[in-house]
Amino acid sequence: MPYDVRPGVQGDAVGAVARRAPEAVTAPIAKAGRSSPLGPTVYSSGVNFSLYSRDALRVDLLFFDREDDSRPSRTIFLDPVVNRTNHYWHAFVPGVQPGQLYGFRAYGPYDPSSGLRFDPTKVLLDPYGRGVVVPKSYSREAVQQKGDNAATAMKSVIVDPSLYDWEGDSPINRPPTHTIVYEMHVKGFTAHPNSGVSEGNRGTFRGLIEKIPYLQELGISAVELLPVFQFDRQDCPPGRVNYWGYAPISFFAPHQAYSSRPDSLGPVDEFRDMVKALHRAGIEVILDVVFNHTAEGDHRGPTLSFRALDNNAYYVLEPDRSYYSNFSGTGNTLNANHPIVFDE
Repeated sequence: MPYDVRPGVQGDAVGAVARRAPEAVTAPIAKAGRSSPLGPTVYSSGVNFSLYSRDALRVDLLFFDREDDSRPSRTIFLDPVVNRTNHYWHAFVPGVQPGQLYGFRAYGPYDPSSGLRFDPTKVLLDPYGRGVVVPKSYSREAVQQKGDNAATAMKSVIVDPSLYDWEGDSPINRPPTHTIVYEMHVKGFTAHPNSGVSEGNRGTFRGLIEKIPYLQELGISAVELLPVFQFDRQDCPPGRVNYWGYAPISFFAPHQAYSSRPDSLGPVDEFRDMVKALHRAGIEVILDVVFNHTAEGDHRGPTLSFRALDNNAYYVLEPDRSYYSNFSGTGNTLNANHPIVFDE
């Protein structure tokens, strides 16, 4: 069963971790697994999970059947003796398949002055996950409040990259001097009915595929896409929407809202379909990426992933480690000089 470590409670951290939370979930059999590579790695017999957290005292791996489930269907409790190598927590879980929803809870001290912000009441995204689902009830404001957020939390999705058939696709590598770039916002490019895109595909990766003939007519040889990996649409002033996507929270997962498919693997497959179709048309794909900050904001921001896994590693902190260095102007700055962040 999960352990109860309440933010703000100081004292005997190990003793605090030993107090069990009330929920009870039957855990499937798991093996020790491997510390490398980070993230989920799919094999024919199951999935290996690896996560970095130097100061965690315990980590739980949670499986969910639906994106809005308030309780995990299964929980794997990672034994710090069996399932930890140095600062890496890992486990191999037999029988897990691509499309499975999952997340983590990390247990440890809540001591902002030391840069430690563990909060086991929050379900955390895998920094190395390749897919994300967002419940319709997701609330950034609710995530910032105390208490369990399982029902409204974003959740990671297991993806097996080897299952997709690229059909021999490869980068075009056209010389820059011969390149005509069209910069676009994936949703904005086809969201309006005057785009001519079928209604169900407007504002999606598939909608962009429908517009390839138009791009060819213009003589376009490359598209530069504004941020397309998962971001928090609610990372913005009240009453507004983060439209542009410069609020990343999962660097390897395509933004769920840009997929016309409702299933958990839809965004990943549809993004790859789009890239493959553009390449077939002789159009390169350039991504506008955001690697200097995350959607977790400053010290008042929500706990979504990084800050509750290893706040000291993932972020640049001020001398008073309760606060984030804000070189990005968005509330925090990724610590890109740290090996674990750089290798991500």
